Amino acid sequence: MKMTNNTILITGGSRGIGRALAEAFHARGNHVVITGRRQSVLDDIVAGRPCFAGLELDLDNPASVRDLSREITAGFPQLNVLIANAGISTSEDMTADDWDVSNAEAMVETNILGVLRVTAALLPILKRRTDATFMATSSALAFLPRADFPTYCATKAFLHSWLVSLRHQLRRVPVEVLELSPPYVQTELTGRAQATDPRAMPLDAYVDEVMHRLERGDHPRGEVLLDRDHARRWAERNGRYDAIFAAMNPA
Repeated sequence: MKMTNNTILITGGSRGIGRALAEAFHARGNHVVITGRRQSVLDDIVAGRPCFAGLELDLDNPASVRDLSREITAGFPQLNVLIANAGISTSEDMTADDWDVSNAEAMVETNILGVLRVTAALLPILKRRTDATFMATSSALAFLPRADFPTYCATKAFLHSWLVSLRHQLRRVPVEVLELSPPYVQTELTGRAQATDPRAMPLDAYVDEVMHRLERGDHPRGEVLLDRDHARRWAERNGRYDAIFAAMNPA
């Protein structure tokens, strides 16, 4: 992936990892477009910043995604990088009599169908470029789940498998396919407490590491994964799956 002179679209770019990536890429001389559900929030982020734009998008609404495709075609025809980053997460207790499957349905809608919709809408634009990159935000939990976040982890496992297939199908097309697999990072993904949890990796430190890996091309198999997460990535191959699962999910 080239790191400058791109036109980059980042979904879920109004907060967390998406916003931090947007600002890091903008600082390196890229034209960046972020999306989110509230235009007023996006306008505040991009105000006074040349080559930084915000477009309202509801990934759960196919019509909104179609509108985005038209806006990009008309206003940002040089788009060559798409980062499908938007996602939601919540814990679930499936032993409870009042377990509400609507939370699981919402995560599937945003984390899976949202990625598929925005990819289908914008991949044709990327395929017309000679220097294109598509990256989706998965999770280190795609490889070994936290059992109290069952649907969230499963959506990320889906994305990992799907990206492997997409990468293979596009092997003769000049679109690089990358998977961003964050660890536990100080964002508000699961609520405000996560943003200050000392067990979580500071957001700035994580994004700095991601940018350095992208600059070096350090993403074997297309996976942008920190060294600290290799134990989970290869737990089953190394015969450590049960032990690491037990450590992450105490009885």
